[in-house]
Amino acid sequence: MKQHRIGKITHYYKKIGVAALELEEPLRVGDRVHIEGHTTDLEQPVESLEIEHRRVLKALPGQSAGVKVLDRVRPGDAVLLEEGEEEDEELMMDLAW
Repeated sequence: MKQHRIGKITHYYKKIGVAALELEEPLRVGDRVHIEGHTTDLEQPVESLEIEHRRVLKALPGQSAGVKVLDRVRPGDAVLLEEGEEEDEELMMDLAW
């Protein structure tokens, strides 16, 4: 599946398993991300997204957001979005009507 960069990791909070992201493109709960770096290779859905300790459904470019991650990530790791997620979601919404 194609992927494109949407941001980078700025911090990892080990005790709570949360990564702080600096976004270059929007990110939504339900999106599937791939976090990769020199020693990092993690793919997972975004199940929890927070801005300033408040849960949100979407984060916009330029915002810093927190995401619960399944494994350790490192500052500087790239955050990639699997392409096709938005189109699939829109198609399913169209089919629901």
